[in-house]
Amino acid sequence: MDKDASERRVVVGVDGSRSSYDALRWAVRYAGLVGGIVEAVAVWELPGLYGWSGPAVDMDVDEDETRQKMGQELTDVLGADTAGSVRTRVVHGNPADVLLRAAEGAEVLVVGSRGRGGFARALLGSVSQHVSQHASCPVVIVRSAQQ
Repeated sequence: MDKDASERRVVVGVDGSRSSYDALRWAVRYAGLVGGIVEAVAVWELPGLYGWSGPAVDMDVDEDETRQKMGQELTDVLGADTAGSVRTRVVHGNPADVLLRAAEGAEVLVVGSRGRGGFARALLGSVSQHVSQHASCPVVIVRSAQQ
C-alpha cells in the first residue's frame, strides 16, 4: 500500500481491549482536528509459534476471523458511518513490531495503556511501553477511565 507523503495518518492499535477502544475514539477525534485519516491496525499471532501445541492452525481462516471481528468492533465502538471512514489493517506478527512498522511516516501512533493481557495494576502494557520508546513518530498512550 502506497502512503501519500502529504497524508496525515493517525495509526491506532486495536486489540479488543477497553483501552484500545478508548485509543480508537481518541485517534478519530484527533484525526478530525488535523484533517487526517485513521488507520486501525489489529495484530494476530499464531499460538503454535510460541510453544503452544494444539491442532493445526489455518492462517487464512485466522486472519479472516480477525478481520471480521475487527470490523464488528469498529462498528460497535464508533458507529457504522465513522467506522466506514477508518482504514483497517490486519497483520500477522508481534504487536509492538507491527505497530512500529505501521507508524513509519505517520503523524502519530495511538495505543491504549494496557492490552488484553495487562495486569490490573500495571500503568503501561508491554506493547505501549515498547512503542513509546522506539517509534519514529510521536506516541499517544490513552489510559482508560475504567482502569
